[in-house]
Amino acid sequence: MAAIVVDHVSKRYGTQMVLNDVSIECGEKCIVGITGRNGSGKSVLFKCICGLILQDIGTVTIKGQTNTDYIRSGNGLGAIIEEPAFLDRYSGRKNLELLYSVRNCRNREHINTVLEKVGLDAESKKRVGKYSMGMKQRLAIAQAIMEDQEVLLLDEPLNGLDNSGVEAMRNLFRELREEGKTILLASHNKEDISCLCDCVYEMDAGKIKNVL
Repeated sequence: MAAIVVDHVSKRYGTQMVLNDVSIECGEKCIVGITGRNGSGKSVLFKCICGLILQDIGTVTIKGQTNTDYIRSGNGLGAIIEEPAFLDRYSGRKNLELLYSVRNCRNREHINTVLEKVGLDAESKKRVGKYSMGMKQRLAIAQAIMEDQEVLLLDEPLNGLDNSGVEAMRNLFRELREEGKTILLASHNKEDISCLCDCVYEMDAGKIKNVL
């Protein structure tokens, strides 16, 4: 059974067709890439999968359930979509603790472990407002993986990272795949796609142009 199935999904805003009959499948324990230029429809597709917006036509299923049923059942998705929002006056750990506590999860040691996985100092008191772009991106990845979700949607997760950070996060994504996660990863960087992904869909003007 595929972990994610997007079946003939279309979405229009006014006269603009932003997704045009899009169909993709993501197998379990795989990293599937979505590549394409800015404006090709990648982020809108991710929002449809997450249930943040409703497609006009077509269906999205996750682990055999509609995406809305899957999310309502308490499974949820780990996601980075566009620029994540953080509370700038708090530290990275405090930001994660506040989000984690929304679902009554309060394991501070787990938060420390997640921060260490993405290369951030769990004991740092530095406010997120003082973080570099790369540090914020690492924190966004930590936020996406902290609840140990089986399905991860990562939209341009390596933006803003230096070379060592990119390689470290690529290794982390490979480890997550080995742990059984399904990762749908959008990137305009061909190297990220080629070295990480088991299957790649190329988008252009809201359509799937190629399957690589």
